Amino acid sequence: MIPYGHQFIDKDDINSVVRALKSDWLTQGPKILEFEKALADYCGAKYAVAVSSGTAALHLAYLALGIKKGDEVIIPANTFAATANMAIACGAKPVFCDIRMDSYNIDESKIAKLITKKTKAIVPVHFAGQPANMDVIWRLARKYKLKVIEDAAHALGAKYGRRRIGNGDSALVTFSFHPVKAITMGEGGAIMTNQKEYYERLIKLRSHGISKNKQGSNSMGLLGFNYRLTDIQAALGLSQLKKLNNFIAKRRRIAGWYCRQLRNIPQLILPGKIGNAESAWHLFVIRAKFAKDRALLKDFLKAKGIGTQIHYPPVYLHPYYQRHGYARVNCKNAQIYGDTCLSIPIYSSLSRAQVSCISSHIKSYFNQ
Repeated sequence: MIPYGHQFIDKDDINSVVRALKSDWLTQGPKILEFEKALADYCGAKYAVAVSSGTAALHLAYLALGIKKGDEVIIPANTFAATANMAIACGAKPVFCDIRMDSYNIDESKIAKLITKKTKAIVPVHFAGQPANMDVIWRLARKYKLKVIEDAAHALGAKYGRRRIGNGDSALVTFSFHPVKAITMGEGGAIMTNQKEYYERLIKLRSHGISKNKQGSNSMGLLGFNYRLTDIQAALGLSQLKKLNNFIAKRRRIAGWYCRQLRNIPQLILPGKIGNAESAWHLFVIRAKFAKDRALLKDFLKAKGIGTQIHYPPVYLHPYYQRHGYARVNCKNAQIYGDTCLSIPIYSSLSRAQVSCISSHIKSYFNQ
């Protein structure tokens, strides 16, 4: 079976974890700060706060900005549920925006009409590793005095213009280190910021809201959570981070192989380069021009031992959202995309022979 995504772990990674296991610190130790500094340096940001998952990163990002009951946040309809779920966890209301049909990111031209007096933040998602049109989003945020949180769970290693994702004009940027992401810690996440006040608040929020007071004792000043990362995970992250540029280069090469091999299939729509951004190629998403082909192709590839995924149905179509006030929401492009998209395998150790095999089966399905 060829999975749609897979981690890469080598001897250096294993040795790093073993050293951490043999050290005096399994959690709340020096490896956390070491990883945070390395990640901030890589992205070009001032601060990084490592946490237990990408979902935890989103939750703390909303809390750090003071998102609360009665607030609204604008989110693309095409994203993993956590982007919206964590807004709800803070008492806020996700407002879903339709997407562009080239990048499948939030359609920046449709954001302004969704802004109300209750809107507090815009949360673009860099879907599949392709950065959203941030210049327009930042201009809108300045005009309407809104904060921007970039959900960059797919986009570690991507570039927007000359800057890496994680270092821009947004208040906060979140990452995920799940095994199918660019680097992994098993689970893990991080929040990037260039603003000291947010950094200090995030540090407190991830550990029960507790910090040292002037007398040197613990003092809980905020209602926080246990979203801490372990030194074991941080050790793995540090080792993985050293290989990140190589991982991204391999993903881009694989994307190029697919594009060359599948470009002459008229029934398919392939991803491509958008504007001045460089994708991290977390996903390689093909679209069938007809929804019936997506379902049949997915089953066909499964029978051939090729794993695929659907990223994503529009969030508001999940049963929970349908039961909680979103039954009448209709983002046309997101629904067309959700009915026709299919993520095929892409990960750094995928071989050219495997890409050729996958491509051949896709061609076979379409009689090419």
